[in-house]
Amino acid sequence: MTSGDFSLVRDLLARRAYKDAHALCMKAIRSDPNRGEPYFLLGILAADHENHAKAIELYDRAIGLGAAPSEALAQKARSLIALNHRDQALAAVEQAAHHNPSDAAILDTIGVVYSRAGLHERALPWYEKAVETAPGSARLRYNLAVALQFVGKMDLARQAYEACLERDPSETRALTGLVQVSRQTEDDNYLDRLMAAQGALARRPSEKQADETLHICHAIAKTLEDLGRHKEAMSWLARGKAAKLSTLNYSFDSDSALFEAAISTAEFDLADGRNQAAPVFIVGLPRTGTTLVDRILSSHPVMTSAGELTDFALCLKRQLNTPSRYVLDRETLLGAQQADMDALGRAYIAQVGKTLGMEGRFIDKMPLNAFYAPLILKALPNARVICLRRHPLDTVLSNYRQLFATSFSYYNYSLNLETAARYYVGFDRMMARFRDALPEDRFTEVHYESIIADQEGETRRLLDFCGLDFDPACLAFHENAAPVATASSVQVRRPLYSTSLNRWRKVEDELAPAIAILDKAGLLED
Repeated sequence: MTSGDFSLVRDLLARRAYKDAHALCMKAIRSDPNRGEPYFLLGILAADHENHAKAIELYDRAIGLGAAPSEALAQKARSLIALNHRDQALAAVEQAAHHNPSDAAILDTIGVVYSRAGLHERALPWYEKAVETAPGSARLRYNLAVALQFVGKMDLARQAYEACLERDPSETRALTGLVQVSRQTEDDNYLDRLMAAQGALARRPSEKQADETLHICHAIAKTLEDLGRHKEAMSWLARGKAAKLSTLNYSFDSDSALFEAAISTAEFDLADGRNQAAPVFIVGLPRTGTTLVDRILSSHPVMTSAGELTDFALCLKRQLNTPSRYVLDRETLLGAQQADMDALGRAYIAQVGKTLGMEGRFIDKMPLNAFYAPLILKALPNARVICLRRHPLDTVLSNYRQLFATSFSYYNYSLNLETAARYYVGFDRMMARFRDALPEDRFTEVHYESIIADQEGETRRLLDFCGLDFDPACLAFHENAAPVATASSVQVRRPLYSTSLNRWRKVEDELAPAIAILDKAGLLED
């Protein structure tokens, strides 16, 4: 096959004509089994079908047969990060970078791998190079915009989102991004563009329609909230979430089983680990102030934020080797009764050090680590766990209002008000058990409302809990320049504000299903 034939295969892959692409690759291999490029293209095909283990095997074979190393290594890194092998992914992407690639797609892929590893500052220059190389690409502009938002360059992020839309007016994610980084006003908003985009989407069904509808409806809802039209906003949220939920096979029973399994871990008789590291784990339901506390504590000169890490869960999963494809699952939590806590603690610290270069005190702000709190404190005897709490209805509403990554099934509960309320009830029950079972000097809860009411007092309490002296920089957390890759990336760059308190009262009627569930569980005060 000629280079033109391989260009045809790439085009077929881009159009998802996988059968024809596969046939051409196999024809090329039969013609010349020692050529690397068809194996590389088959790797792309395998990765597109989420068969990343096979993709990695094909990329390695392609490299061995002389395929362009920078491209194959970058794609290999992307598959490795998809499999949660962050250390191997970073090693592969750094090898790819060593070959000084100039192709925009490769540059962008390197940026994507760094982003997914939580290294947003390292990702940014690769996105910038990609855009410089292919300035007409809307997709590359979008990736750049997101990276700029994460590192706090909001004006540049806004410009990049606009540049993306100039190149592709149908790019709904860019519209959503613009609404995220800009407060909408009566005189300056994107509502007409969003409504037009929603109308156009309804007229041209696609396999991504549910996700695109969800993005647009969230952006419309956020705009209406900014304009004070809160009841209308809830209607648009319901519309977008119902469209997505209808495509999923979700049942709250799976979440309920997770809570029960996690509660049981508080009873496990496990020997303590011996690692002397003292990380701080900030956990809790999303949108309850976890990022705020992370910024407060990481403003201390001896504390560094590592971002939201999956490392503890991954180390436990790998030690137990449970069969399900999920990292956080009932089988792994229950299987932890047989785990080696000392090995788990050592593996976690070694992995964080190897992939992120963390030394000294650091913060792991993965909300889902809440499920592992008893195991964390067994594996790492000097660790501290801080769980954020917030008014039940503000928590349910904030989770319902949040646009989570649609590929991350752990947050499917947020697609419906009733399941969001039931999830809160399950979480509250789990935390009540942990509060009773875990040592007070290593596990504590902090209420978002308490931080708003007494910022300095709660800051001093949390610093003391972590064994840190008071530092006034912790009160100026909004001046912290570290990247923020969460939904709070805009809010935590402003001083503390109280406008998010009791937000639920603005939509009390619309929250009736959630109120009934929380009230029945005894979680609402009279």
